[in-house]
Amino acid sequence: MGQCMGRFDGRVALVTGAGEGIGLEIARQLALEGARVLLNDIDGGRASVAAACIGASDGDCRPFAGDAGDVAVIRKMVATAVDSWGRLDFAVANAGLTLYGDFFDYEPAALERVLNLNLRGSFFLAQAAARQMRVQGEGGRILLMSSVTGLQAVHHLEAYGMTKAALRMLARSLVHDLSPHGITINSIAPGAILTPRNLADDPEFETTWGNEIPVKRVGLAVEIAAAALYLLSPEAAYVTGQTLVVDGGWSATSPLPGQITYRNEGDPT
Repeated sequence: MGQCMGRFDGRVALVTGAGEGIGLEIARQLALEGARVLLNDIDGGRASVAAACIGASDGDCRPFAGDAGDVAVIRKMVATAVDSWGRLDFAVANAGLTLYGDFFDYEPAALERVLNLNLRGSFFLAQAAARQMRVQGEGGRILLMSSVTGLQAVHHLEAYGMTKAALRMLARSLVHDLSPHGITINSIAPGAILTPRNLADDPEFETTWGNEIPVKRVGLAVEIAAAALYLLSPEAAYVTGQTLVVDGGWSATSPLPGQITYRNEGDPT
């Protein structure tokens, strides 16, 4: 059975950190709407399973294992997408890492890890993708993944929040460089989203956070994917340098649950 025509038919996308959660859902929705997707995850097995799952739904998706904070890996990802399908139209810098910790005890090694993936990885993916899009001469879309923790302070997320705020500024700053080439760049700031990572971190995540959000529930990965697909679509051609907050109204009121115990590392969005 052939793939149905969709609004992204003939387009090629690269999505990092897409083995599960938000990245996986963005990759899935792009493929379902006709895009060819290179799906990256640092865990090769997870990337392969995710790509196979999308392929089973009639999507054209290939896995790429590697550290999305490594510049050599980033450049190889872009080259692989072009070698596979002849072009690159969308780059989604979804991969991210957070290491919770008390500011007074935070170690240089932990900060370096967070900065390397969240900022270095996003910056150089945008650069590598934009270089390819500039050569193609047909424009393109770049999407960064910020967070509401880049808008509102959350205790023990100082390092993570700092990087997510920086990504909002990166999206604004690159408007100067990318607009002449027809490339838009935006970011999304998700709030509390139901993902495997968040459930592993807090089995009561839905209740813990849902009670504090104005709409009285946590968000779903598919809702972030819907925002992403809009910003990648032709309808968003006049939208660039912006950050779309998708958080059920949380950042408007910013209440925190009374007790949160974090156990795992990873990107809470």
